[in-house]
Amino acid sequence: MDHALRWQKSTFSGGGDGNTCVEIAKSPGTLHLRESETPGTELITSTRPLAHLIRGVKAGAAPTAA
Repeated sequence: MDHALRWQKSTFSGGGDGNTCVEIAKSPGTLHLRESETPGTELITSTRPLAHLIRGVKAGAAPTAA
């Protein structure tokens, strides 16, 4: 079954004119992220890797190659 994604704008995105915001949507077992300026490009992941990324960003960790 194909589920229509319901995109939610980040609360950290600016409220001004333009489409400069991060949006997130969920489907069974996955999370979808995109920038509103390029809605055709999505990052698809699950909650565990995304939580790990967010913790690393908050901690100031340097990115590593996968």
